[in-house]
Amino acid sequence: MTVPVLTFFNNKGGVGKTSLVYHLAWMLSDLGHRVLACDLDPQANLTAAFLSEESLEEIWSNGAGAGGQTIMQCIAPLTGVSDIQSPAIVEISSGLALVPGDLALAGFEETLSDEWPNALRSTNLHRPFRVLTAFSTVIQDGAKQTDASIVLVDVGPNLGAINRSAMIATDFIVVPLAADLFSLQGLRNLGPTLEQWRKDWKTRKDHWKQPEFPLPAGGMQPIGYVVQQHIERLDRPVKAYVKWVNRMPKEYARNLLGNKEGPYAKTPAQDKENALATAKHYRSLVPMAQEARKPIFHLRAADGAIGGHASAAISAGHDFKVLAEKIVERVKKEMPNAKFGSAT
Repeated sequence: MTVPVLTFFNNKGGVGKTSLVYHLAWMLSDLGHRVLACDLDPQANLTAAFLSEESLEEIWSNGAGAGGQTIMQCIAPLTGVSDIQSPAIVEISSGLALVPGDLALAGFEETLSDEWPNALRSTNLHRPFRVLTAFSTVIQDGAKQTDASIVLVDVGPNLGAINRSAMIATDFIVVPLAADLFSLQGLRNLGPTLEQWRKDWKTRKDHWKQPEFPLPAGGMQPIGYVVQQHIERLDRPVKAYVKWVNRMPKEYARNLLGNKEGPYAKTPAQDKENALATAKHYRSLVPMAQEARKPIFHLRAADGAIGGHASAAISAGHDFKVLAEKIVERVKKEMPNAKFGSAT
């Protein structure tokens, strides 16, 4: 069976999405799960979090070689007459691997857009489906190579063709949110779009009566949201944060789950069904962790994490452990045959 794919997605940037994926990938690995992280954001910020500039320059400059070293190098042959290349996985640790992102991925958007209507034509369906499921093929190939039990995917904050194909490859979605009007509107855009993509993909799958290779289910099932915690600022008092954050449970339920009637939780803290966590701001720990190229909860005294910083790093580890375990529990509930390592 396929390995569960969990994508972090919202139609709004600046919500801490990439940092969330990065830290959860490390935490799940720390808990004994084998994790493959895949960067499908053309900005490649997740890749930059994992790899040094020297490593990035080498990967982006050297081309594919024996296999695709980036997601774009894997799928670029489809723009010609060749087929998808297997990913040359980058091992981050013994239980964590990466399919690196690529700024050149933005150029694949037009190809994906062109092939979307072609998946409904009467003949020659192999190519359009091969293109539209390219991300899924690379992801599952990489998961097989690394014996991964879960794949975490980072995508950009838009509703274009790249993200549509990323969602075709996706089983479960976590929605990162900030407490502001933009995240609220992002939920209103995201819900109907996901519903339409599910319907459109099912129509295309049903249209190809005898597929020549496995097609992903494209479930795109939301399993919860994570709210970015408020930082107190003079120009944005706490009451403004409360105003927006307490509207998230209703908007998430209405737009992502189709619950138009309620009842709705009044706050994320009361939303036990859908609110996965409130992500704290770790302020000065963030640049410290970026400099050390490690997650916040791996920071030690040698990295400068002493006194209050050390305590905050330990607290971050606890928070991400709780969140990671909650996500695994929800994925297992929906996909009970999924293979997960024993958490430690």
